Amino acid sequence: MNRKQFIRNSSLTAAGITILNFPIFGKNAPSNKVILGVMGVNSRGAYLAECFSKLPNVEIAYICDIEEKAIANALKPFENAIRKPVVIKDIRELVKKQDFDALIIATPDHWQTTAALMAVAHGKHVYVEKPGSHNAYEGELLTKAEKKYPGQLIQMGNQRRSMPNLINAVKEVKEGIIGNAYFGKSWYANNRKSIGFGKKIPVPPSLNFDLWQGPAPRREYKDNLIHYNWHWHWHWGTAETCNNGTHEIDMCRWFLGVDYPSKVTSAGGRYAYKDDWEMPDTQVATFEFGNNKAITWEGRSCNKMNVEGASRGFTIYGEKGSLVNKGNDDYAIYDADNKLIKEVKTGTSNDGTNTVSATGNLDFFHFNNFVNSIRGTEKLNSPITEGQKTILLCHLANIAQRTGRTLRCDSKNGYILNDPGAMKLWRREYEKGWEPKV
Repeated sequence: MNRKQFIRNSSLTAAGITILNFPIFGKNAPSNKVILGVMGVNSRGAYLAECFSKLPNVEIAYICDIEEKAIANALKPFENAIRKPVVIKDIRELVKKQDFDALIIATPDHWQTTAALMAVAHGKHVYVEKPGSHNAYEGELLTKAEKKYPGQLIQMGNQRRSMPNLINAVKEVKEGIIGNAYFGKSWYANNRKSIGFGKKIPVPPSLNFDLWQGPAPRREYKDNLIHYNWHWHWHWGTAETCNNGTHEIDMCRWFLGVDYPSKVTSAGGRYAYKDDWEMPDTQVATFEFGNNKAITWEGRSCNKMNVEGASRGFTIYGEKGSLVNKGNDDYAIYDADNKLIKEVKTGTSNDGTNTVSATGNLDFFHFNNFVNSIRGTEKLNSPITEGQKTILLCHLANIAQRTGRTLRCDSKNGYILNDPGAMKLWRREYEKGWEPKV
């Protein structure tokens, strides 16, 4: 399904909520209008620009990207808009503008923290897509920024935190519907094909590759890198763990009520193909939290065999039963004998492998939460300090995978203990003059 069809079809949900009748808190007055800029609009960012523009009293004022085709694609939905978004290609110029409230960031992973820090330093609120950070050090910087700039909101794009059914499911689990919840299993499966071996070629004239690399140390351009395959290079991406594992790992952490792990392991590798893909296409990571709770994540980028009938989801196990989710905000609860005792269905279809939006119209709950938090009528469902606790788990899984070692961590902050070699992967090197700062 293309983005236009997706927006058109997103007018219905099982609850009858649409982008037109979403609850409006306060008066629909000009003083309550939220003005946005969107950075990174090739795919998810173009979708975000269009979706946010559908919310009551929200306007897209700026589009920021470094590739002409992406810009043209993102502007198409606004051809008949009263106010057409202005294109500014350099984020360093955009953040200085005084006539917008918040920056929506959907760039490659290596850009997200740097862009977010630039925005909050210039008085902007930020909505940053997962993972929000390229490494654990950047997650620390985002947390520091939230404390340094308390007037600026930073919301992470782990949208399941705003889905009503899942909010209710967490409440039920914490109230004891499955007894003591002690183990979460999460998974993601796709059938991604080989990316081959890229050839070094001149940079296309439509692309500002230097600005695309931004804070990352400079590398030569290859013909199999942009727009999507940067995900599978450590220099720019963060593996399937941060790309998709983020969502389900986050749900397990939320349902179990845990923060930082005491032990992290990872097994897997690049098994399906031999090519430029540097990361595991098959990975099983385990996170232990003291002696009481644990989470596992199984990522299979190149084999789409479903688990529980779904390409993605999670199961929470307790002493009196289990809760199963299959990707959207649906869930089923079983007793200790595996008898179904409750089932909640969202009524919307979902494609767990959709690279634009795997959860469809349900994303709007998270978008709406962000803009209403700017207005002061709600509180963020996923402030960056909370979101980065989950992302740290993903970064730790990647470090364990890359070093081939079991990580022992400080359960107060997630720091790796007694392993200087592993701690070298806590942060990255930056292009001179591009170092992110708080």
